[in-house]
Amino acid sequence: MSGWLQVAGLGPGDEDLVTPQVQAALSGATDIIGYIPYVRRVPDRAGLTKHESDNRVELDRARHALELAAKGARVVIVSSGDPGVFAMASALFEALEAGPQGWQDLDIRILPGITAMLAASARIGAPMGHDFCAINLSDNLKPWPIIEKRLRLAAQAGFSMGFYNPRSASRPHQFGQALAILREELPATVPVSFARNVSRPDERIVTVPLGQAREDMADMRTVVILGTAETRQVGRFTYTPRSYPEAS
Repeated sequence: MSGWLQVAGLGPGDEDLVTPQVQAALSGATDIIGYIPYVRRVPDRAGLTKHESDNRVELDRARHALELAAKGARVVIVSSGDPGVFAMASALFEALEAGPQGWQDLDIRILPGITAMLAASARIGAPMGHDFCAINLSDNLKPWPIIEKRLRLAAQAGFSMGFYNPRSASRPHQFGQALAILREELPATVPVSFARNVSRPDERIVTVPLGQAREDMADMRTVVILGTAETRQVGRFTYTPRSYPEAS
């Protein structure tokens, strides 16, 4: 097969954070596939066809990309951030597993990108300097009780946390429920940072104690970074030490 398929992470928004590897893939592609706003980040050029689709058709998008690559196209599926973090890489492999055996012979590559969580963490300082986890707060693809359980157990385990998709118009109250769970498990002084449109011109980052965090401080363009009981602030920076007192 002469076609190939790459899943690329476009980073959090700033074009300077798109890796040279991803830029090369975009330059060599005949077809770009992805969620509407991500596809529109790729400049138009001669010989390039763009395929825009809605946010809830990931498997259809993946199958379309595989079909095009099997016919000889050079296809890039674009995701924001990193394609392996709540994005298209997993959907691609799900479609690959369920599809024709011949698709598995395609030249398929996953190209990493800078996640919104890590870009926000760098702006804030180093709130994820020790053990951390990422949790998607949307219950579109998993039941809310699972999210509640993971929140509680991660808080009890002392992880710093990055929250994706914290609050939307169709899920206006769930982030408030998440904050309530975290307050049951963590001190009210734990810092919470709300990073909206990180790395973009209208970036806004606000850090408050958990006891003062409100559900209306987040939306779908916000990644929320939660520290731990050990997280500290020095000047304008927030960081989680790599060592614990018991280990020193």
